Amino acid sequence: MTKKERALLIIERLEEEYPDAICSLNYTTPHELLIATQLSAQCTDARVNIVTKPLFERYKSVDDFAEADYDELCEYIRSAGFYRNKAKNIIACCQRLRDVYGGEVPDNMEDLLTLAGTGRKTANLILGDVFGKPAVVVDTHCIRITNRMGLTTNKTPEKIEQDLKKLLPPEKSSDFCHRLVLHGRALCSARKADCEKCPVSDVCKKVGV
Repeated sequence: MTKKERALLIIERLEEEYPDAICSLNYTTPHELLIATQLSAQCTDARVNIVTKPLFERYKSVDDFAEADYDELCEYIRSAGFYRNKAKNIIACCQRLRDVYGGEVPDNMEDLLTLAGTGRKTANLILGDVFGKPAVVVDTHCIRITNRMGLTTNKTPEKIEQDLKKLLPPEKSSDFCHRLVLHGRALCSARKADCEKCPVSDVCKKVGV
């Protein structure tokens, strides 16, 4: 079985195990997902969802964030960690959205990467979840699990992204990454992989388990 054939089988099994492949961050608009993803750096999605509930009630639009008082915004996001840098980036990001993109979140990688606090992981999440475009979101779950499965031997996100693009059908890539998050939480954690219960155990390389 080739690596691509194994990848397709893994996709099929994970689709059966986790039929609902959705982003674990709560949001209602593209800019809210952009901000929530920026807040998720070095922070759990569960904590981000706690933080964003009052945050999005206070700041309802791109303009609200662009004109936010820095110190007040810091207080809203303090528990997400690295809050000073995140607040600075959120304000700068939304000012650029307002001034350059008419308040709309861009639909392409090149423009998304010009936004403060926005790297490839965040940009890919926006492209996949907001715009329905092929995207590979390389987070800690993706790095760990795809290495364990033997789908890549790389450790840097951009190289992993390129490796997976060669293996994953474009229309399934975004959902696959969401399912890796669910799989990582349920069975393939950083501490220990529960291979006996894993639906892909027979086609997994089990590297470093």
